[in-house]
Amino acid sequence: MTEQMQTQQDRSDGDAVGSAKAEKTIIRVEDMHKWYGQFHVLKNLNLNVAQGERIVICGPSGSGKSTFIRCINRLEEHQQGKIIVDDVELTNDIRQIDSVRREVGMVFQHFNLFPHMTVLENCCVAPIWVRKTPRKEAEATAMEYLERVKIPEQANKFPGQLSGGQQQRVAIARALCMKPKIMLFDEPTSALDPEMIKEVLDVMIELAGSGMTMICVTHEMGFAKTVADRVIFMDAGEIVESAPPHEFFDNPREARTQKFLQQILHH
Repeated sequence: MTEQMQTQQDRSDGDAVGSAKAEKTIIRVEDMHKWYGQFHVLKNLNLNVAQGERIVICGPSGSGKSTFIRCINRLEEHQQGKIIVDDVELTNDIRQIDSVRREVGMVFQHFNLFPHMTVLENCCVAPIWVRKTPRKEAEATAMEYLERVKIPEQANKFPGQLSGGQQQRVAIARALCMKPKIMLFDEPTSALDPEMIKEVLDVMIELAGSGMTMICVTHEMGFAKTVADRVIFMDAGEIVESAPPHEFFDNPREARTQKFLQQILHH
């Protein structure tokens, strides 16, 4: 092969890698259903999430949004269909569940921090135990992420000494310390006082700018407009509509979406 042909070959390989990377599906949900007893809580959900994509899920209370994202790291079990995360299918196999959870960070409504551990210890415990990271390295990484969420000076305090907004930022830093490929946020601002919401959203906007794959359940429509590549509207356990933010907000197709947006944007 001549040098020129080799270069062209390398270049086309590089392009193929580049486009494959851009289009790699990191989460695939196919015909997924979930029941609680007789109650059909999630119905025939289908969703592909590309690596680096940022998705906001919204919808009325009780529409199944939180249950859906909790299924993505098997905090909830689905009964039918498939969920495949980073090429691993979530089944009852505990090893597969563990391997997915290592790559998926989750931030909840309530911060779920260990009250008896300092902020720094909260951030180090999973990397040390799960990833077997040496303590010194775990602490350096934790400080890096506490810096990133703008509270490095709180490292030696206990969660109870922090405001709600600070605790939620610690929860985000703690999830990031595992260096996940995907971050799931379950209404991360809904338990916060209004003046603290902005500080948490600012951290999430900064994180979104770094190319992290994110799925966020939220009512913060300004955040959806700023950050989302796609907004998904759920109602009664179904995905009703999915569109880029400008289409979703300016020209919603479904009557249920229109009604929801009227209520949430004009209350």
